[in-house]
Amino acid sequence: MTDSTTENAEGAESAAVCSAKGCREAAVWVLAWNNPKLHTPERRKTWLACEEHREHLSQFLGVRGFLKEVVLLEEWEGRRDGSAADR
Repeated sequence: MTDSTTENAEGAESAAVCSAKGCREAAVWVLAWNNPKLHTPERRKTWLACEEHREHLSQFLGVRGFLKEVVLLEEWEGRRDGSAADR
């Protein structure tokens, strides 16, 4: 299973889905964030976003000072694949 997929109850893979409440659209963006009160500076939590919800989710994290970067899902996966190969 790749990072852009999730496993459903039957064990089958399905496409990555937007993290916005109630949205079932395919994710296109990764919003990398951390809460400095809880996480070390290098740790990154992620939310996924479709085109419609990218700005809203970015603003939500941004006003709290949590948002670190927004990148295309495809680019994020490429980074992770490259770092795993370097180990």
